[in-house]
Amino acid sequence: MGRFAAAGNTPGAALSHLQSGKKGIGMKASQFPLFTLKETPADAEIISHQLMLRAGMIRRLAAGLYTWMPLGLRVMRKVEQVVREEMNRAGAVEMLMPAVQPAELWQESERWEKYGPELLRLRDRHEREFCFGPTHEEVITDMARDELRSYRQLPVNFYQIQTKFRDEIRPRFGVMRAREFVMKDAYSFHLDSDSLAATYEDMYTAYSRIFERLGLDFRAVAADSGAIGGSVSQEFHVLAESGEDEIASCSACSYAANTELASSRPAPLSEQAPETAEEKATPSIETVEEQARMLDLPTERIVKSVVVMTDEDEPAVLFLCGDDELNPVKAAHALDVDEVRLATAEEALQATGVPRGFIGPKGLPEQLPVRVDHRAAGASNFSSGSNRADHHWINLNWDRDVPLPPTADLRQVRPGEACPECDGGKLEMSRGIEVGHIFQLGDTYSKSMGATVLDEDGRERPMQMGCYGIGVSRIVAAAIEQNHDEAGIIWPAPIAPFAISLIPINIQRSEKVREAAEALHEALAAEGIEVFMDDRDARPGVKFADNELIGIPHRVVLGERSLEKGKVEYRGRRDEESVELDYDSVVKELVTRLS
Repeated sequence: MGRFAAAGNTPGAALSHLQSGKKGIGMKASQFPLFTLKETPADAEIISHQLMLRAGMIRRLAAGLYTWMPLGLRVMRKVEQVVREEMNRAGAVEMLMPAVQPAELWQESERWEKYGPELLRLRDRHEREFCFGPTHEEVITDMARDELRSYRQLPVNFYQIQTKFRDEIRPRFGVMRAREFVMKDAYSFHLDSDSLAATYEDMYTAYSRIFERLGLDFRAVAADSGAIGGSVSQEFHVLAESGEDEIASCSACSYAANTELASSRPAPLSEQAPETAEEKATPSIETVEEQARMLDLPTERIVKSVVVMTDEDEPAVLFLCGDDELNPVKAAHALDVDEVRLATAEEALQATGVPRGFIGPKGLPEQLPVRVDHRAAGASNFSSGSNRADHHWINLNWDRDVPLPPTADLRQVRPGEACPECDGGKLEMSRGIEVGHIFQLGDTYSKSMGATVLDEDGRERPMQMGCYGIGVSRIVAAAIEQNHDEAGIIWPAPIAPFAISLIPINIQRSEKVREAAEALHEALAAEGIEVFMDDRDARPGVKFADNELIGIPHRVVLGERSLEKGKVEYRGRRDEESVELDYDSVVKELVTRLS
């Protein structure tokens, strides 16, 4: 007989010597209801969306709008706490700004129209225009220009954790791409770029600590600044096969970048001797592959044209090697515009006077902006369109046959190609979910909105700004994408809703089980452990399935037979088998496992 079954020995007495008086959280299913689902909702496309709905963490209110249920909110609050602690540790100061913002501020920064349809615009009863903030650069800059007057007040870094709204054209993937979401955004102000760079590095370090503490496998990568603006930015990605972003990283050095921005190493100039240029008839050619077959050339010796339209509806012509793919973000940077799109066949014909597929650099209208990719600029004896239908040149050479236009990095990088920063490495591709982004904004907002301070010489200078965002609610979904199995969620311990679940078998019918479970529940809570007891009147299989679904890291099962032997059954969420532990020492054992 175990100690629990000995005459005159109650469950409470068996554990009383272990109770330390620490403040903990004990919760029961009778107080904290579970809203789990057996079936996967039909509209849930990715695993995090499926499991968050099935585990009862969220419920859909409308497209891209979700109610955070008690279980989900506990996880999100855990994320918030880690973020808050590390921001405070880095010297940032918490504040809270209004979610609804006046249009005048966005008009000052010139983003009212530029931000586009994702900006939810509102009118109040007085017909004044507002927006529901997708971000807070304008509001914080307005505050700074009113409150910061002297260089002596700098540097300073403000942050908030708050609800944002971006009117996604197609909200999907649950909270991964919702219209309403919770974000931590921080904004720093500086007298000069050196101070900004120092705080930027502090934020990089703080973000790295945040994701390490959350127990996530992540990577920081160079990134495009997008609609936020600024010259330098890095994204933080949780690595997961389901990630929407592709990341290029070096096999030998620390280089890593979102493929939107990943650099190509310029190709060496061809050493082929120049041959005589010749125009060839190429009827009915539509693709690079057809051109290569007809002219008996490898695709890398074809310089193809890509006609794009800028966000101002102006055409431009870009030239790349035939086996390369255009990177639209790089193209926009090369043309110094916000974005580009591929021109339609009609737009390409109108811009060049030539059917698409036969456009080339020799004889192109001079008024058109033209850029050549670095790799294509190194080509010799190449084939390209002759700017008349059904004809192509072969053996063209830059400078001899056609002046070399301005060059730029325009191509999408590929796995296995040389690293742009070291000599021995090759680029490898992985997928990631963006959960954080840090920017060096410079004076992008302070200049347009007149946010200045007096320097040591009494001169007014626009403040240098940094911006640092973390998708708090998105981290919850990203953690699930990275940590799950066929049974459900496997939470990293720092963000699990509870550390331990107690599953008493037949608790409504066994006084012995009920007393043992209650005593253990209280003893664990007294040790400062967050413990959840499933005291529902449900079959053991239902309780086990729900426990695995909601992903609590440690499980203790109490049943009459095991208690008769003074034992309980323990299983970690990642364990394949259960083990027996002594009831009398189980609290001490669990404290050790959690430390």
